[in-house]
Amino acid sequence: MSFDSPPDRRNTHCMKWDHMESLYGVSPEDGISMWVADMEFEAAPVIKQAVQDMVNHGVYGYFGDDSKYKAAINWWMETRHGWSVAPEWIFSTHGLVNGTAMCIDAFSNPGDGIVLFTPVYHAFAKIIKAAGREVVECEMVQQGGHYEMDFDAYDAQMTGKESMLILCSPHNPGGRVWSKAELQAVAAFAKRHDLILVSDEIHHDLVFSGHKHIPMAKIDGITDRLVMMTATTKTFNIAGSHTGNVIIEDPDLRARFAARMAALGMSPNSFGLFMTTAAYSPEGAAWVDDCVAYIEENKRVFDAGINAIPGLSSMNLESTYLAWVDFSGTGMEMSEFTNRVAQDAKIAVNAGPTFGKGGADFLRFNIAAPRAQVEDAVARMTRAFGDLQ
Repeated sequence: MSFDSPPDRRNTHCMKWDHMESLYGVSPEDGISMWVADMEFEAAPVIKQAVQDMVNHGVYGYFGDDSKYKAAINWWMETRHGWSVAPEWIFSTHGLVNGTAMCIDAFSNPGDGIVLFTPVYHAFAKIIKAAGREVVECEMVQQGGHYEMDFDAYDAQMTGKESMLILCSPHNPGGRVWSKAELQAVAAFAKRHDLILVSDEIHHDLVFSGHKHIPMAKIDGITDRLVMMTATTKTFNIAGSHTGNVIIEDPDLRARFAARMAALGMSPNSFGLFMTTAAYSPEGAAWVDDCVAYIEENKRVFDAGINAIPGLSSMNLESTYLAWVDFSGTGMEMSEFTNRVAQDAKIAVNAGPTFGKGGADFLRFNIAAPRAQVEDAVARMTRAFGDLQ
């Protein structure tokens, strides 16, 4: 399939396009939507066929016998990530925001501190606060053009009220693929402070050349406090299926999570299970490889154009399709550079402060789009900041 010819998503109940004007003042008629983290690409043919088979069947009842679904997850994790997952470890949730909320509910209490390495995916802080817990922001440092973690500083921040750490791996919005040594340091930090470690690895398949994602589950000595979260939704652009997996090896943690699932009457969406089973296949793997290669070239085009604008710097992504652009070199207040992006360039993007401490000088751009759209975005940005040339 071609990634250059997407469907028109306007007026299709699409949050990314149909809400951009009300939220950012950018009209979908002449603007570009680069905020919500889904792709502009059609789903893989193998997934579309699975949905078509459901449509043709004509009955959409309760899903039973999830053995093929769980076998597909095991096949994918073993084949793509070298991680063996037993069927009984897998819980299906309504996406990973829901999965994170379930972890907060199951493994922490109101008033507890939940640690985040910021800037980081904005939904984490939102659900932590909504659950009556405290967001503990451990700000990362920029070193060599990417983010690193400062555990000496984080150790000094801990008060003893913290009960959980949520890690984004690979990192959104900075695009880091954490090294084995960094993951070992995260695990050691969690153990030092007796924290449940929730590792959100939703971007683990979207990794670029020269980098290799390591599942936190492959780090020794962390199983007794580790909760893994994975999904097909980012990898295959099927976020609307609202299907994610919470994977827990430790039997005690698993029992606690199962109890909360049962108490809340949680059960999965049958469409999502069929789509996931189809996606985690050799045909799905081939589509992902092509998609990642296409996005990697988009990254090259976007970075070259943005970094040529004086005062702007696009952080080098090692993974994801979410470019993180630093405007601090312009000397502008945030209101000025965001206004230029929205009103002059007519691009809807995510504001950096929503990602927490360290995000104030940044905007996040979604580059999982046809190359022509990425090139257009670069041209618009170049014109919008033309007086800096």
